[in-house]
Amino acid sequence: MSGVWVFDKNGVTRLITNPTKESFEQKDPKHPGTATAPGARPRVLVYLPSNQVIRSYTELEQRLTELGWTRYRDSDCSDLIQFHRSDTSSHLISLPRSFSNFKHFHLYDIVVKNRAFFQVRDPTTLYQA
Repeated sequence: MSGVWVFDKNGVTRLITNPTKESFEQKDPKHPGTATAPGARPRVLVYLPSNQVIRSYTELEQRLTELGWTRYRDSDCSDLIQFHRSDTSSHLISLPRSFSNFKHFHLYDIVVKNRAFFQVRDPTTLYQA
């Protein structure tokens, strides 16, 4: 029996024999803005100065604007929303148009470019930090 054993919330295990195939069949995440993969813990983006969980593009755009990011208007990238620092900077954040399609690498891209202001956390431990 090869594969990956996954525990559910009740402690019951099940064997996933082909985790790659199952990852492509995964439905939309239950909580928009959480980055999940089969067998992985969900993650949320937290704005550190106010300890606020970012749950929408409105909240994210407000925080990024405060930090000097500008939304890039480009009709060629209809499936992406992009933010840039300035016209002379090469810093660019590219995100899926739908907030519910955020993946872990989108969250970490925001964190890497704004280290002192954002953090990716496990939602079950939000209030312990």
